[in-house]
Amino acid sequence: CLRFFVSGGAPLSKEIGEFFAAADITILEGYGLSETSPVLTTNSPGNIRFGSVGKTLFNVEVKIADDGEILAKGPNIMTGYFNNDDATRKAIDEDGWFHTGDIGHIDADGFLFITDRKKNILVTSAGKNVAPAPIENAMVNSPYIEQSVVIGDKRNFISALIVPSFEAIEKFLSDQGRPTSDNVLMIEDSDVISLIQKEVDSIMEQFSHYERVKEFALINRLFTIDNGELTPTLKVIRKVV
Repeated sequence: CLRFFVSGGAPLSKEIGEFFAAADITILEGYGLSETSPVLTTNSPGNIRFGSVGKTLFNVEVKIADDGEILAKGPNIMTGYFNNDDATRKAIDEDGWFHTGDIGHIDADGFLFITDRKKNILVTSAGKNVAPAPIENAMVNSPYIEQSVVIGDKRNFISALIVPSFEAIEKFLSDQGRPTSDNVLMIEDSDVISLIQKEVDSIMEQFSHYERVKEFALINRLFTIDNGELTPTLKVIRKVV
């Protein structure tokens, strides 16, 4: 019989892992890169921490650099990029640690948690480092928010572009006796704006003050691959958005 699934390549939300576990379906999330052949860490049957990518494999070392970047060392790490010494020197330091480009932390029990890509970290005008992915992931857990992109690099505070879940918003307005299928009318509706504001305020309670979204703008359409705003794996291309 099937004992478990293994998840990798993209984040598995804590809520999804817990949902399937409640249905007695085990999903083991792991982490690695092509340069690490490819697995560094994984959860294992009977030793799962939802939201984490598990513990290091045998003979693999993982540590967190001062700036939060995940570093790895072991026999599975590549020796270098083919015919590209400059890229190799940037990726592997003098002590043999491979720089993954990911930001994360290791808890007291040795479970690794991925926060974001290092290149995505926002630095506010006050010098605070903010990882956008946890904020964005938390917001899209709302039934009224379909997509979100956090903004704040070199700015005084964190803000967000939010694409509402138009199906849910349409029902919300219909229940009020004001049905419409016009996306523009939806995002301009004062009750809809208030609804999203309440959702954002509630979600932001779990974040530090400097990480919280202070302002947002509603967008009247989804970010898409065709418009060049998403990668084929549905990751936001921030410089385009």
